Amino acid sequence: MSSEKVYSEDEIKSYLTDKLPHWFYENGWIRRKYKTSSWKGTLMVINTVGHLAEAAWHHPDVAASYGFVIVKLQNHAAKGITDKDFLLAEKLESVIQWQPSKEDNTLEGTPDDPRFKYLKYDD
Repeated sequence: MSSEKVYSEDEIKSYLTDKLPHWFYENGWIRRKYKTSSWKGTLMVINTVGHLAEAAWHHPDVAASYGFVIVKLQNHAAKGITDKDFLLAEKLESVIQWQPSKEDNTLEGTPDDPRFKYLKYDD
């Protein structure tokens, strides 16, 4: 049995509002839908989720289609939402939503061309 703190629904919603505004709480899970531009983009997001989840040793449920990936997190051992869920969600956001072209560096980012786009960024 896990001794991790399980957050209340109000605490979860407050955390999501403050730190993970594109995530929502539903039926005991925190969830996020990433919109992609193609099957290639969907696979890239799934692989990113898989790599980060394995590195964290905390595994989400994932649903996928041609144009989206849904990630659901819940700490099964603790039977609720814990810091593990929030921290993995934050890492997913920082990697999947990363846009190098918005930073002051030499990385260009994906061209604004349908042939190369793979993810529909939030902003």
